[in-house]
Amino acid sequence: MLPAIAAHAVHAYTQPDDLILDPMCGIGTTLVEAIHAGRDAIGVEYESRWSNIADANITHAHAQGATGRASVVRGDATRLTALLPAALTGQVALVVTSPPYGPTVHGLVRPGADGVEKFDNAYNDGTDRGNLAYRDLTGLADGFEQILRGCAVLLRPGGTVVVTARPWRKNGQLVDLPSAVIAAGIRAGLVPTERCVALLAAVRGGQLVARPSFFQLQAVRKARTTGTPLHLITHEDVLIFRRPGKSASSDEPKCSHGESGCPEGTSCHADTGVQGNSGRRSG
Repeated sequence: MLPAIAAHAVHAYTQPDDLILDPMCGIGTTLVEAIHAGRDAIGVEYESRWSNIADANITHAHAQGATGRASVVRGDATRLTALLPAALTGQVALVVTSPPYGPTVHGLVRPGADGVEKFDNAYNDGTDRGNLAYRDLTGLADGFEQILRGCAVLLRPGGTVVVTARPWRKNGQLVDLPSAVIAAGIRAGLVPTERCVALLAAVRGGQLVARPSFFQLQAVRKARTTGTPLHLITHEDVLIFRRPGKSASSDEPKCSHGESGCPEGTSCHADTGVQGNSGRRSG
């Protein structure tokens, strides 16, 4: 997740003190941007390595003056409603997340004695295959649908879901993850409202300068050498969904979060488990 995308979504779709969820929060980019903007946030992360970094990033953000609250829950986001407090139901204003891409595009490279070596391209030590990244496209889409169904339960009426998803090539074939995500969202009961583009390239002299992974670049170069006119992927899709229904009408009493029926001066999610780092839970 590019920090600028998360920050834009937070400011575009929420108000101060709203609650934001990232069900696959990784190192906590969405959470950090949310609390810097004065929102509260909760994240779920399957891998303990990344959830530990997310905790550290939240602490660092508070040291830099972030005023929102955030916590990270360690667990499987396909069981979202079982992981998070029931009091969160209908309280989330915005979901911002991105599905995992798997080892095809995940990892770093370095030169070795026998050529380029890839490292950090496995989720955990490779023995726990519960991470969605180990599934094929169909399995990934099914798992992501389960996650979005959980998000739909937690979202308030009219709440927004923002998903970043990029296509990639495997063995020369395009893997259309964005379309799979749209279909999963529809099956989960969400309504797609926008499809935007976020560049993964610099603009120099009116030209796009792509910043692909090493292996994506290598695959395109090999294809062009053999006469196949492949192009580098220079964007990712930003997919916007809404939960059906409308927020409370303007003539109903509302608290600071835009919800009806809350006692005046109270926080809608004061007792839902969104705390500081000490509020971290394990799944």
